[in-house]
Amino acid sequence: MPRFAANLTMLFNEVPFLDRFELAARSGFEAVEFLFPYAWSPAEIAQRLDANRLQLVLHNLPAGNWDAGERGIACHPDRVSEFRAGVGKAIEYARALGLPRLNCLAGKRPAGVDDVVLRRTLVENLRFAAAELKKAGLKLLMEPINTFDIPGFFVSRTEQALAILDEVGADNAFVQYDVYHAQRMEGELAATAQRHLVRIGHVQVADNPGRNEPGTGEINYLFLFSHLDRIGYDGWIGCEYKPATTTEAGLGWRQRLVNPQ
Repeated sequence: MPRFAANLTMLFNEVPFLDRFELAARSGFEAVEFLFPYAWSPAEIAQRLDANRLQLVLHNLPAGNWDAGERGIACHPDRVSEFRAGVGKAIEYARALGLPRLNCLAGKRPAGVDDVVLRRTLVENLRFAAAELKKAGLKLLMEPINTFDIPGFFVSRTEQALAILDEVGADNAFVQYDVYHAQRMEGELAATAQRHLVRIGHVQVADNPGRNEPGTGEINYLFLFSHLDRIGYDGWIGCEYKPATTTEAGLGWRQRLVNPQ
């Protein structure tokens, strides 16, 4: 049976961030994830998790200036010190919040830098991050992102991410498989998930087009959720979608696509 985590960056965004934890619990979620915790103290977030009996399953490493359009700095050769300091900060939050895994966003290609240099920088940064996370008992994830939504993003396909992780060579480093991004870039969702199951550390979902809730677009989620069960995926599935109207109005997809009558 799939286990769903509410992505609080995307869901319940009608209310302030710290108020979303209660809404997630009231809507039947037992776990949450979000992009970044760093605007709040670990104590503030821990209080909301504990008060609502929620488990935190994922957040990202610091990813540069998000509001200015940056989408990760792990491939940027001039930002290595900043990236590595961010790894330490993320581990502090993970330890305080009982988090088992952290996701790394590679970032967009900076102008004028050869792809060979970007890849080498990314591999070296991922090796550093994986080693530091392993000391803390944590898994490192890396997420391919589609280049329609984020033009120039450096890691955009599952096979590319896996090849980079092969070069990193860390046994605690995995792919974060976002179904929406994968559908836009490559399709072959069921076969890809099955072929690389042991290397997938987390799954996220949204439908296409629109990145709205499952069941609103072209992806056959009734089949896909059953398929993930059949092949033995037993992790959380992060609901990282944009509600078509309000979050609560659209939550009926869980009943229709997981437990249809």
